[in-house]
This record gives sequence, C-alpha cells and structure tokens, in this order.
Amino acid sequence: MEEELIAPCGINCGVCASYLAMKNDLKKKGFGKTYCAGCLPRGKNCTFMKKQCALLGKGSVRFCYECGDFPCRRLKTLDKRYRTFYHMSVIENLEFIKKHGMERFLEKEATKWHCPECGEVICCHNGLCFNCGLDKLRQKKHKSRWDES
Repeated sequence: MEEELIAPCGINCGVCASYLAMKNDLKKKGFGKTYCAGCLPRGKNCTFMKKQCALLGKGSVRFCYECGDFPCRRLKTLDKRYRTFYHMSVIENLEFIKKHGMERFLEKEATKWHCPECGEVICCHNGLCFNCGLDKLRQKKHKSRWDES
C-alpha cells in the first residue's frame, strides 16, 4: 500500500477496481476495464469530493478530517455508499489515520486487502484479486467475498 494512493476523502485508491485493472493491465488480458492511477497521482485531489469542496478543490487540506466541518454531509453520503456496498468506511479510515498515523493505516490496509491465494491486493468493489481471480472476474455473476460469508 502506498501513501499517495490514500485520497483526501479516505478512500484507498490502491484497492479500487480501476486502479487494480491498470496495475494488472487487464486490457491486455481481454477486459474492458477503465484505468485510473488514483486521485492524487492524477492531480485530482479527490474525484468524489473536489467539485463540492473548495478546500479539496484548491488542495488546501490533505485529508477531510483537517476541515472544521468534518464529517460533512457529502462525506457522510459517500461513507454510507461505501459501507453499504463495499464494506468499508471512509470516515473510519480518516479517523484511524488521524489517531494512529499513515504508517499504521497502510499496515492495516495491507492486511485487510491481502489475497490469501497469491498475496496481491483484493479489490474493494468486488472482493476479487485481479492477479489470481481473473476466471471469477470473467464470470458476470460471481458472488463477492461478502456474499460468501
């Protein structure tokens, strides 16, 4: 896990489907996945929040928790969507970073999103490893790792 892949809103771009598709070059493997290098590496600060937040749009804060309005309504909406569909909380991520620091957060994320089969990263959006789980990814209707428990 890399620090520059942690977006200001608390999303770990390193576990995103578009980032992992790029990292594993899935287009060469026959997948029509969108590629993304991550919010900060693309100079976007935060794809989800920057247009609604002047502080993020200008790059005035590194993380949303630095704002006096944290957590704002928009961040709460994003958090609800990620908790509901992807079993992760951007607000909890930000609170953990604020309390324990980036190094411990990256260690926690590396453990949480570690593929037990090959050691690569599991995607937060579908629960699959884009290294060893390509057969499951090719199947349009696969169960996510959350559905299997």
